[in-house]
Amino acid sequence: MGKGRKVKKKNQSWLLKLNAWLHLWPSIVSGIIVVFVCLTGTIIVYSDEIVDAMAGDAKYVQPQDQKLDLETLLEIQKKEIPGILPSYVLYYKEPGRAVVINGFDPKNIRLSMIYMDPYTGKIIKYDKTIHFFFLMAHMHAHMMLKTTGGWIVIIATIVFVLSTLTGIVLWWPKRWTKTTRKASFTIKWKARFKRLNYDLHNVLGFYSMLICFILGMTGLIIFFQPLMKMTMNSFGATTEDWHKSLPKVKESGQFIDAFPLMDKLFQEIPHKKVIKYWVYDYAKSGVFAFHIADRAGLKSDENRDVRYFDKYTGKPYVINIQQDKHNKVENWVWQLQMGQWLGQVGKFSTFIAGLISTSLPITGFLIWYGRRKRQK
Repeated sequence: MGKGRKVKKKNQSWLLKLNAWLHLWPSIVSGIIVVFVCLTGTIIVYSDEIVDAMAGDAKYVQPQDQKLDLETLLEIQKKEIPGILPSYVLYYKEPGRAVVINGFDPKNIRLSMIYMDPYTGKIIKYDKTIHFFFLMAHMHAHMMLKTTGGWIVIIATIVFVLSTLTGIVLWWPKRWTKTTRKASFTIKWKARFKRLNYDLHNVLGFYSMLICFILGMTGLIIFFQPLMKMTMNSFGATTEDWHKSLPKVKESGQFIDAFPLMDKLFQEIPHKKVIKYWVYDYAKSGVFAFHIADRAGLKSDENRDVRYFDKYTGKPYVINIQQDKHNKVENWVWQLQMGQWLGQVGKFSTFIAGLISTSLPITGFLIWYGRRKRQK
């Protein structure tokens, strides 16, 4: 019995040493990349709100009796601002809101938001604020180094996820006493820098652990298709790229206007506020795919539902349950990644967690450097 206890204790000590090694050295090696990825990701969190605020009064128009049709607005945009390809259109329930076109400049690789009066066709504002967040998003995803940068970021993300798991083991007190509870859950703000830095790493790391883990895992799911397919399968969603099977345009016939269909959809689902319609394949697809949501975002939409309509008849085009689940799961993953999972509460929580995760490699390095210096 005594020998058994000694072996068990020795094994446990070996596992703890391995856990400490996995928490320290991979994090030291990838620390700068993790800081960069976390910082750029944190900047993106409030991108939708900032872009919306920068639009100012351009968001609003004077309602009139009749709106122009979508095709006319797209033609006006093409003529007034040549070279800009429309990616998606935002159409709001409120009659006094401008129609917003998200434009892409393929020549200079730039994004912009074009605010148009749907009643007169006037371009109210050509705003390029969103391009800054477009750059941040690409830096966050692959550091503007395409495939090579993507793999560097994803390896750093794996290390980050590993650090959250090994960190909780290191944080866990050996004994739960009044003293250890206080040390584990509170920061001693008046302590010397060394102790304060330790608390900022240890305590803040614990409080942000769950959100940091979710952010890391959703990033991995988005990057790795096998992991995305596994996620889809677990929710009973199709893993096929079924959008390619949607009806294409006919040789003859004219599209009906999308706006009356959107207005009708708002009547059916009155609590929704905006519809996002991706128009990059407007001339190729035979169906309208309307993303009706509480709020439209750069990468995901809050509480989104997707409805399809035949472009020639306006009749609903019904997709099967597995395809519908695919849409929902994909949006859930992106909502978790962008902090849209619980409105502004989710955004704020994600923003704070992003700041903390940006600081953790720095405070962790200072702890390691201080101990190393003391040992010498």
